[in-house]
Amino acid sequence: MIRVAHLTSVHPADDIRIRGKECATLANAGYMVFLIASSDALAPSEVIDGVHLVRVPRRRGRLQRATRSAWSVFRATLQTHATVCHLHDPELIWVGILLKVAGRKVIYDVHEDLPRQIRDKNWIHPLLRAPIGRVAAVIESMAARLFDATVVVTPTIASRFPRASTVLIRNLPIIAELASTGGQRAYAARAPLAVYVGGIASTRGARQLVEAMHFVRRHVRARIVLAGRFQPEGLRDDLSQIAGWDRVDVAGWLGRSDVAELLGSARIGLVTLLPTASYLTSYPTKLFEYMAAGLPVVASDFPVWREIVESADCGLLVDPRDPRAIADAIERLLDDPGEAEAMGERGRAAVMERYSWEAEKSVLLELYLHLAGPPGVGGQ
Repeated sequence: MIRVAHLTSVHPADDIRIRGKECATLANAGYMVFLIASSDALAPSEVIDGVHLVRVPRRRGRLQRATRSAWSVFRATLQTHATVCHLHDPELIWVGILLKVAGRKVIYDVHEDLPRQIRDKNWIHPLLRAPIGRVAAVIESMAARLFDATVVVTPTIASRFPRASTVLIRNLPIIAELASTGGQRAYAARAPLAVYVGGIASTRGARQLVEAMHFVRRHVRARIVLAGRFQPEGLRDDLSQIAGWDRVDVAGWLGRSDVAELLGSARIGLVTLLPTASYLTSYPTKLFEYMAAGLPVVASDFPVWREIVESADCGLLVDPRDPRAIADAIERLLDDPGEAEAMGERGRAAVMERYSWEAEKSVLLELYLHLAGPPGVGGQ
């Protein structure tokens, strides 16, 4: 049986793209899949949904993570005797080079547009962001030419890498996980609830969402639920001082079944990320998850997102920097539940037709077939 290993020193072991989609897909196809991930609490290796989970110590600080954690990931990977090693973090590029030297096939999975993302890093001095971004682009480009394949999540990212070895695998929702949530409760019977699921951060429009609730008319009785972790943790205290916080509920981090249940009880999905360099060209997973759950969306009016939302006619587009515009969109959808429900159904249909992981996973399997051969052939 062909052995493959997915490596991360940044993402949690339950990351939905890494374990829930890619690793699970490969395991279901018959590959022996190992996921090496850093963790605060070490535990014996275990098998979850056919994926062999191997935990290594999590280190604090970026330098420690990029050195000591990465070294632990490298050593654990060698012990799996994997034929294909699939990296999920830029800081593991040097690990990928060592694995190539050791004779492994290496895939670099690019989750984010790193050079663009660096432009928005507050911990980097503004004068250094552009040159550091250029250096990062050069390093990624050189690594891509050395590795066997590069997996990217958007066409914009794909344009930075060699066409012959670059594969687009979008981070789209699993239909079976979310598409049935709308049946949990009749749309018209739901409370006037709007939800945001994901990391809660200033760059993701958290402040504007809270401010928007101050402008939503009181008689509408609307509330929003923030489901995710605050980044940084102190942001919650800052947000609690903003007018509108009294109409906000915090659900914290939720597992996938709890996310499905939450979406099945809501009327609106919110994805009002701010126009940072990296978000402008992103494909936000939460947008497609809301659509899969049959929710009309209130989304940032970015060109890439506009094409998705308008082509499906599944929601309203707003300037994410304008709390009043967000409030107006929330009110409009709550005031016309019939049209809002129809938008949600059109979004669900679009996901079923062209925005699902069920379509993307075939691309992943073709890549592995090309690099390693059929799952039951060879290996150890």
